[in-house]
Amino acid sequence: MPGLIRGVARTAVIAGTATAVSGRVARRQAENLADRDQAIAENRGEGYAAGAQAVYQAPPPAPAPAPAAAPDLGTQLTQLAGLHDEGILTDEEFAAKKAQILGI
Repeated sequence: MPGLIRGVARTAVIAGTATAVSGRVARRQAENLADRDQAIAENRGEGYAAGAQAVYQAPPPAPAPAPAAAPDLGTQLTQLAGLHDEGILTDEEFAAKKAQILGI
C-alpha cells in the first residue's frame, strides 16, 4: 500500500507541475498575443487611411504631347498656292487662308 500511495503522490506532483507550467506558458502567450493585437488595432486605422488615400488619389495626368511644329510661312504659302493652282481652292478661299496664315 505505501508503494501505491507513493505512486499516486508522485503522479499528483507531476500533474500539478505540468498544469502550473502549462498555465504559465498559456498566460505568457496570451499576453504576447494581446500586445500584438493591440499594436495591430492601433495601426489598423493608419493602414486603412493610407490605403484609401492611395485608391482615391489619382495619378497626375500625363503631360500633353508637344504640339507638332507648324511649317514655316513659306512652306504653308507654297502648299496653299499649289492647291489654288490645282483648282482645289477658289480665289476667295485662297485669299482667306492666305490672310489667316499671314495674320492679316
